[in-house]
Amino acid sequence: MGEQHTVKFPQEVLDEYAALGVDLPALFSAGHLGTRMGVQIVEAAAERVVGTMPVEGNTQPYGLLHGGASAVLAETLGSIGAMLHGGATKIAVGVDLNCTHHRGVRSGLVTGVATPVHRGRSTATYEIVISDEDGKRVCSARLTCMLRDVRQGDADLIPAAG
Repeated sequence: MGEQHTVKFPQEVLDEYAALGVDLPALFSAGHLGTRMGVQIVEAAAERVVGTMPVEGNTQPYGLLHGGASAVLAETLGSIGAMLHGGATKIAVGVDLNCTHHRGVRSGLVTGVATPVHRGRSTATYEIVISDEDGKRVCSARLTCMLRDVRQGDADLIPAAG
């Protein structure tokens, strides 16, 4: 869980944030909750965000992957896509999350793939498909984020490059 890895970002996105002095990997991480749950971002672009999460440590009393854990993975991936779509002048704020759980998973790693359904000026909606290691769909989710302008008081939300 504490392993370091490199997220694949498009070069133009890296350049945009570097010019602003923003630590892109820190900004587009899984956050504190995602870190505790073992979420790893593998690939990140506005067109597609991929991440993984272990089942172990994220189960409900019956030993199955907790539906809330799937929701955390889905919202993390969809939010990252929306933030990348909005660019450095916008902040993505989740306003609606819908998850349908299709099958239980007891072990291994699940993988989520977020792809855009709608990318507008003020909102972005992503479909997130979470699958088990056999490629079977575990959960289908949809996240809509409001895209709002970065405000002066938001500076503490954005990690500086160091």
